[in-house]
Amino acid sequence: MKHLKNYQILGLIFIALFVVSCSTEEQPTVSQSELLESKTEVIPSSEIDQIILKSLRESGDFIWGNQSDELVWSALIQSDSVLTIGYQASEKELSNARIGLESVESPEMQEAAGKIIGMITEVSSKTTSPNLRAKIESEIHTDLPYLEIRVSSLEALRNLRNMSEVRYFEPRGYEFDYSLLNDNQYARITSDSGCENEPQTISGSDFSIVAPGAKASWNYDQMGISQAWTQSTGAGITVGVIDTGLSPDQPSLNGLFNSGQSSGRTVQKFGTYKTGYLWWKKYDGPNDLCGHGTAMAGVVASPRNTVGNAVGVAYNSNLISVRGTSDVIFNSGNEKDGVTEALVLLGKRSDVKIISMSIGDLFSNSKVADAIRYANNRGKLIFAAAGTSTTFTNWVGVIFPATMSETVAVTGVKEGSGYQRCDTCHSGSQVEFTVIMERAGSNTKPLTTALYSNDPSTVGGSSVATATASGIAALVWAKNPSWTKDQVLNKMKSTADLYPSKSSEYGYGNLNAASAVN
Repeated sequence: MKHLKNYQILGLIFIALFVVSCSTEEQPTVSQSELLESKTEVIPSSEIDQIILKSLRESGDFIWGNQSDELVWSALIQSDSVLTIGYQASEKELSNARIGLESVESPEMQEAAGKIIGMITEVSSKTTSPNLRAKIESEIHTDLPYLEIRVSSLEALRNLRNMSEVRYFEPRGYEFDYSLLNDNQYARITSDSGCENEPQTISGSDFSIVAPGAKASWNYDQMGISQAWTQSTGAGITVGVIDTGLSPDQPSLNGLFNSGQSSGRTVQKFGTYKTGYLWWKKYDGPNDLCGHGTAMAGVVASPRNTVGNAVGVAYNSNLISVRGTSDVIFNSGNEKDGVTEALVLLGKRSDVKIISMSIGDLFSNSKVADAIRYANNRGKLIFAAAGTSTTFTNWVGVIFPATMSETVAVTGVKEGSGYQRCDTCHSGSQVEFTVIMERAGSNTKPLTTALYSNDPSTVGGSSVATATASGIAALVWAKNPSWTKDQVLNKMKSTADLYPSKSSEYGYGNLNAASAVN
């Protein structure tokens, strides 16, 4: 049985990977007696995890589609027995560039989905177990070309492998044991990107006061953000933040959102994360129970306030917060569902220009990848965190979905000459930009809004770098409202520190907001 997070161990990998504890949401649904009836040897989860770990060390990713049917089946029945299947019209390849632009309700697509479900149902009807026959449940996504169905038959997986209608299939609920990443099983790992977001006492040398009384983080001048405000404040641009939600107890992101020099804008919050079991789940609401989402939203859009709280990079932008996950790593089936639904929600909205994702997972997930492409193909500029870890996992490179070409990967570096990544930040060839977010001497991180109170907190890792980059993009787009996402991105590239060169670890280097809005 796989495990969910243990909140006593914030982070392990970016994203503050959590050592996991027992889940009540996604239990295995195949009994021991049913396994005996299958007459197929099950690969233990411990062996599956070692295969995943080996792939991560050797290639930087793990792809379910590259694995044997036996391994996928073993992972399937040791989780929730639900298989995610990406589909396409028969003999007609669906390109990534068309996801979100071609309707899944076309007769050809409906026929393909029906054929897959029919095959699995037929194969399952041959089993001698009435219990298994009774458990054939399925759900076809209304916007994305995938379906989910309970599968217990290895024969069904083998048949799927040979169907032209199938793009991919992978277990929905299997969770890798992230504690394997920790070389010392007794160590308690901490991270800058977890669920702690309490108000803090901030040294006066780590911020400047800007009218009418807000605190501007120490790194704003170094990133050209303070200077850019004479040209743009993000007005008219809507940024969607997919994270752990928005706290109802943070005044600056609720009742004081339009205060001080921030006015005429909107803040909305949604929740796409569900709790519960399989198709009997319910939405868990938009409120932040972790703290990370509130911190990221604050970096992007906290108002230029009068009460001494932190000011956001794009303090006149509109904000949409979507709680897609319970914490910063979306490794459970319910969290992957929530992030997928959040991307579709924001992808459908014509007002959303930018999506900020300071969350991720250690390896790829095809369903979430479909949702990323859905939003990207609808013109959204998607920023994703390259990853944050501890010294125990410093071999890990850029993490998903920042590994995708449809996202813009961002990481954090220390202040000072040259490029030195922050103590917990990942880097790699997929990185496009860096953000200065760690003081050279004290390791102090940038300011943001705390879970509650008018006193700010600080936040680090590639998470804050990603939110900062998203805010800078809003400044650029507000200055040039008729531009496309490619034009905005090219302007950010051409004004970055290393351009036209591109580092193998740090991309085009530090963003310069002042130059980007000129």
